[in-house]
Amino acid sequence: MAETHVLFVEDDDVIREATQLALERDGFVVTAMPDGLSGLEAFRADRPDIALLDVMVPGLDGVSLCRRIRDESTVPVIMLSARADSIDVVLGLEAGADDYVTKPFDGAVLVARIRAVLRRFGHAAGTAGQQGSAGAESPYGTDGVLVFGDLEIDTEGMEVRRGGRQVGLTPTEMRLLLEFSSAPGTVLSRDKLMERVWDYGWGGDTRVVDVHVQRLRTKIGQDRIETVRGFGYKLRA
Repeated sequence: MAETHVLFVEDDDVIREATQLALERDGFVVTAMPDGLSGLEAFRADRPDIALLDVMVPGLDGVSLCRRIRDESTVPVIMLSARADSIDVVLGLEAGADDYVTKPFDGAVLVARIRAVLRRFGHAAGTAGQQGSAGAESPYGTDGVLVFGDLEIDTEGMEVRRGGRQVGLTPTEMRLLLEFSSAPGTVLSRDKLMERVWDYGWGGDTRVVDVHVQRLRTKIGQDRIETVRGFGYKLRA
């Protein structure tokens, strides 16, 4: 099995070295960089499997680096933030990050989050063709294409088109859309989406869901996913 290559950008020498050692003990190959500009160079040179970006790094901050990476790739990104209630968390998610971890963090927790992200990226197509989560009859046709107005979801080719034009989604956004499309019209709670899309068997920060839903709306249409206040979201059939 190929080793997983992690790009880790962190300006604190102690945290960077300790985290690198912890990840390497768990079998990851780690490229550790002290600032955003060197991190971007390393990303372009090495094309890692996942990027861990501290929000507050010099030269090019983590949020800006995430945007640059997202312009070039759908590689999974986890942001590291010192404050769970920081606006930086939301900014990082809006920039295209798939998840975030609050510092200080336990090494085992970080490894678990990395592996959870990699699992859902590695199985992004695994949702396709399955029965809807609500237990209803699967809406997938024999050709694997779902149609909701001007929105077409090719569940076999893992492509989305709106008005005939292809829509670029990250694997996390695709997994989220597949969850909604597997049970159109059914309200899915934030906790349920955290469990099914983010692979969290425990309560997480639902801001991750909210920001990803908003990002998905900007790509497939603002009115395609409806907010059901106090309950969650549903895809309009």
